[in-house]
Amino acid sequence: MQKSTPTSVAALCAAILYLFLFNAPAVYGAQPGVDDSLDIMIGQMLMIGFRGTAVSDTSPVLRHIRETHVGGVVLFDYDVERKSGVRNIESPAQLRRLTASLQAAARIPLFIAIDQEGGRVARLKPKHGFPPTISQQMLGDLNSADSTRAAARSMAAVLRGCGITVNFSPVLDLNSNPANPVIGGLGRSFGADPALVAKHGRIMAAEYRAAGIRSAIKHFPGHGSSRSDSHEGFVDVSGTWAHVELAPFADLIRARACDMVMTAHIFNRNWDAQYPATLSRSVITGLLRDSLKFDGVVISDDMQMRAITASYGLETAITRAIDAGVDILLFGNNAGTYDESIAPRAAAIIHDRVARGLVTRSRIIQSYRRIMALKQP
Repeated sequence: MQKSTPTSVAALCAAILYLFLFNAPAVYGAQPGVDDSLDIMIGQMLMIGFRGTAVSDTSPVLRHIRETHVGGVVLFDYDVERKSGVRNIESPAQLRRLTASLQAAARIPLFIAIDQEGGRVARLKPKHGFPPTISQQMLGDLNSADSTRAAARSMAAVLRGCGITVNFSPVLDLNSNPANPVIGGLGRSFGADPALVAKHGRIMAAEYRAAGIRSAIKHFPGHGSSRSDSHEGFVDVSGTWAHVELAPFADLIRARACDMVMTAHIFNRNWDAQYPATLSRSVITGLLRDSLKFDGVVISDDMQMRAITASYGLETAITRAIDAGVDILLFGNNAGTYDESIAPRAAAIIHDRVARGLVTRSRIIQSYRRIMALKQP
């Protein structure tokens, strides 16, 4: 056998990676969701958070990727439960090694996600060697297309260089309540004018897409008017939400400018008298899909936030979210508790619901097809 040179090894690795990334559905057949196993389809509907700045063959997250077929991971710089700045991110070089190791363990390319909005919500911080960022509020105040384009382009280049493939950005919530502790109070909104928010949201999403980063517009159908934080508990916007909050979402969806839509865990009795948006069929299927005609991937906000966990058990939350029309269930494992087994637990619940006829196989296939389509280059 001819001894491989470094150049030939590199070329071979590149060819394998190309085939892996761009021909993944062919592993399972030409019609994703028809021939693929239920295990694979359910696994692709899960995105999880984990601990560790590096992984090894014994790391639980790699086991979940290989055995549960988890389709995505989300990265954080801070561990809430441990009150520690050691979670997944230490430096650009370390992060590149981590994301490469995660992808190498996956049969289907992973969504590797992060919240890199800019300003106060940025997991990649200067203290870890990353460039400083500007908040969406500051960009909206400047109202300069060139400034927003430059900011988004810079963030997208950093994300791409670190192996991150999904950014939970841009925020399309209107700054209709500047005292809102989770949107206006953190400078996360471009502003109160829906046209301005849509304009800068389109620019930001376009720059991410140009760099090969999938964007997730959030928090549908609008979190900007709330008076409380859904991380902390039940949030009722029945008396504060206005229909104009839909306008930026409708704009980007109509322009086919977004890849994912992230739901909000907010309750509005005018939409649904029983469930918050993430768990509401009338909101996700009725409003988002049927009225606004969004046919792409819907991802939940963190299913471990107290707006969900304080009122619903895991089984009910998962079942209701899938029935509502959510495609990817996000379990960040960083909302105050850490559940190392959340991936197999969630997968087992979905399997059980399918076996009992509470969730149809066709509903799982529907989500899987959307996910696989978005994982194509």
